[in-house]
Amino acid sequence: MSQRILILQGHPDASEAHLCHALADHYREGANAQGHEVRFIDLASLEFPLLHSQKEWQAGPLPTSLTAAQEAIGWCQHLVLFFPLWLGDMPALVKAFLEQVLRPGFAFEYVEGNPLGKKGLKGRSARVVVTMGMPAAIYRHLYRAHSVKSLERNILGFVGLSPVRETLVGSVEAMSEKKRNEWFHKLHELGAKAK
Repeated sequence: MSQRILILQGHPDASEAHLCHALADHYREGANAQGHEVRFIDLASLEFPLLHSQKEWQAGPLPTSLTAAQEAIGWCQHLVLFFPLWLGDMPALVKAFLEQVLRPGFAFEYVEGNPLGKKGLKGRSARVVVTMGMPAAIYRHLYRAHSVKSLERNILGFVGLSPVRETLVGSVEAMSEKKRNEWFHKLHELGAKAK
């Protein structure tokens, strides 16, 4: 069955192509080949300010440059977020984007007597694809993938996205051409399945 998929490219460097870009391209090709409806947003191409207060986040206007992005999040049935691990976490660009678009009244609503509120994005699934220099097994087991788990639980899960799956692509600087092609094939298959 055809799905509505939103791909968010979170690599902050738009000056050249990186592995994140190639992985997202293969995911998109797989999704398109199976007839899924795909939208794509490159976060590095967007201009938007940082939020500086809780009041601004709760009651300030969404920047017009992000209106289409927020609408696309509401439109999709499956969201796929790509980014490189920087200083053990998502790049600041990705965090700033999520803070802007996942605001109260859209991504969730406050409910008196319910500290978790009402999830505004229920019924949607997600995948987080993270590239990193270290081996993925070390990040997953030694560091317990803490930043990705926090993103999945405290941000994506909080607003209702479920299930949230992850793909950790490690040792990118030392990756052989054969291994890169294996990852491209895997992402193509995930796109075809809208997973």
